[in-house]
Order: sequence, then structure tokens, then C-alpha cells
Amino acid sequence: MKTYKLAVTVPERDAEKLRLAISNAGGGKIGNYVHCSFSVKGLGRFTPQNGAAPAIGTVECPEEVAEERIEINCNEDSLDLVVKAIRSSHPYEEPVIDIYALV
Repeated sequence: MKTYKLAVTVPERDAEKLRLAISNAGGGKIGNYVHCSFSVKGLGRFTPQNGAAPAIGTVECPEEVAEERIEINCNEDSLDLVVKAIRSSHPYEEPVIDIYALV
């Protein structure tokens, strides 16, 4: 079965909630272990444009947010459910989800 690495950034205050949603959808399983993830903290920057409904910040104003990048492994059979869980539990209207096939 094919395995993927997913990475997503989220405000630090929402990181644990997102990790739980990912795990509940089947992500973060490695062998006999569950709830596996790796996180690193950083600073996210963005400027919401007209038409945006930002969860943080104001339209047309540059914003900086303390974020966590969460990385998890995911089997092919759980990939769609994990992506849906991220989108439905993430506070941003446009979460960026990086997906890499592992060899």
C-alpha cells in the first residue's frame, strides 16, 4: 500500500485540535503506533485580499501568525478522509496541505 507524508501549518493555539482530527481520520499511523506526528514552530505571513473572510487579521492588512507545521504519515486508504478532516477542522478558509508520496 502506498504511503504519503502530509504537512500542514496551523496557528499554534489550534495545533492539538488539528492533530486529533487527523488521527481520528486515520492519519499518523506507523506500524504498531498511532497519533504519530512531527511539529516545528514558525511564523506564517499573509495578506487577506478583498473577498477573503480571514480567521485572523483584516482584509488588505499584512499579518504574521505564530504557527506550527504538523507532518504526519498517511496510508493511501485514509488519504481522502485525512484531507477532509484537515479542511473541516482547520481555522483558515484556505489551509495549505502539502502531500508527498513516499517511496
